[in-house]
Amino acid sequence: MAEHQVDAIVIGAGPGGYHAAIRLGQLGKNVVCVDRDEVGGVCLNWGCIPTKALLHVGEIARHIADAEAIGLRVKGLDVQREGVAKFKSDVVSANVGGVKTLFKANNVTFVYGQASFKGAKQVEVKGKTATDVYTVKDAIVIATGSAPIDVKAWPRDGETIINSDDAVQLKRIPKSLLVIGGGVIGLEFATVYTRLGAKTLIIEALPQILTGTDLEISKTLGRILKKQGIEILLDTKVGALAKSGKTVKATFNGAATGNKDETREFDMVLVAVGRRPVTDGLQLEAAGLKSDERGFLAVDAQMRTSVAGVYAIGDVTGAPLLAHRAMKQGVVAAEAIAGDKSIAFDPIAVPNCVYTDPEVATVGLSEEEAKAAGYMPRIGKFPLAASGRARTMNESDGLIKLVGDAKTDLLLGMHIVAPQAESLIGEGVIALEMGATLEDIGLSIHPHPTLTEGIMDAAEAAHGKAIHIVNPKKPAQAPAPAAVGAK
Repeated sequence: MAEHQVDAIVIGAGPGGYHAAIRLGQLGKNVVCVDRDEVGGVCLNWGCIPTKALLHVGEIARHIADAEAIGLRVKGLDVQREGVAKFKSDVVSANVGGVKTLFKANNVTFVYGQASFKGAKQVEVKGKTATDVYTVKDAIVIATGSAPIDVKAWPRDGETIINSDDAVQLKRIPKSLLVIGGGVIGLEFATVYTRLGAKTLIIEALPQILTGTDLEISKTLGRILKKQGIEILLDTKVGALAKSGKTVKATFNGAATGNKDETREFDMVLVAVGRRPVTDGLQLEAAGLKSDERGFLAVDAQMRTSVAGVYAIGDVTGAPLLAHRAMKQGVVAAEAIAGDKSIAFDPIAVPNCVYTDPEVATVGLSEEEAKAAGYMPRIGKFPLAASGRARTMNESDGLIKLVGDAKTDLLLGMHIVAPQAESLIGEGVIALEMGATLEDIGLSIHPHPTLTEGIMDAAEAAHGKAIHIVNPKKPAQAPAPAAVGAK
């Protein structure tokens, strides 16, 4: 057993972990980053990057299918599963290789193995052939991320009953697919497999897909997905899954079935009901740490846990479970460890993106959340059907919606269903961070013809000044009281 002295050790090489490790290296720290899997964690290997590669393939397939509408006749679409899988794998390899290069450039040592605490200042790493013990001078950062929730009633076999890790492998394209869960992961994989030829059904136990998202945005996306051939059943729960050879019989019941049991047969079932924090094997108690009832670790604005010298970032710290949140937290933790007392993770809002086709991107408060928080919302909306640029792309389904405060005109939230929504939402993030008003957005000249000018149009619509759509009628107002002494 070899023993080492280092300034810091980062457990987990996902987005949060590699950001923390690289920034610590930039700040002159002798840092080791440990992971029991590949560099890049879930995001680069199983989540963000491979799914987006597959979604891009699906988007191209959809464009081919719709090509005749713009005067291009394409003879049939032949999906070569092996070629698609190779493209996805090549993208992943390039990104993983890039992070490894950055590790070397910033003096970060990467170690494969299972890390576990031996104390608040000591970590044991069990590799394939040897065990090493690292004693740290400054800090330990927990960045172990999350994993799909497995449901005991629906035993995963990786072939017919799968989770998101299996789905991204693209071992086969089923003729029929049941997706249990209408959240981000379920919707993205439903989009991927539908585009590649599967007949897809999504079942969501709650009354809307993308629970917590602005209701109008959720309904808009649902309507578009249904037009694309994806069946969605809301307020419905899946009961038994019975495997029969290479198929699965699923029984479900709820509002969508008239509260009666319905059974259908599928080639494949994807269970996408959420994710759990990964802390198994860490031996948190050895460091004096204790997670909450859901397995998450509490941290302060500098990402410090309740134990001095131990930090936690990313999915293990709770919702929202987003790579870009983990990245920023990783940098904050690194700079706090290096002695910056003013650094803090305190964003006004964290954007969320759903890479369906079209995409959904949101930041800030929804209309429902704004009302619940006591605001009197001022809403500005712009449908993509009125966008000249959207028409040139043959993409007229979508909506841009701004939520403002009627009293102050401050922007409270931005919500988009559109192609490139994940890029458009950046304007909303900056506007919220800078305290912009709807008027500020409406007065800012946006380039034409672009999708982003739809944000300006939505802001103008909030004040009844829209040019490219008919302005909504203002609600009737009671006449002002007559002045004292008026005749």
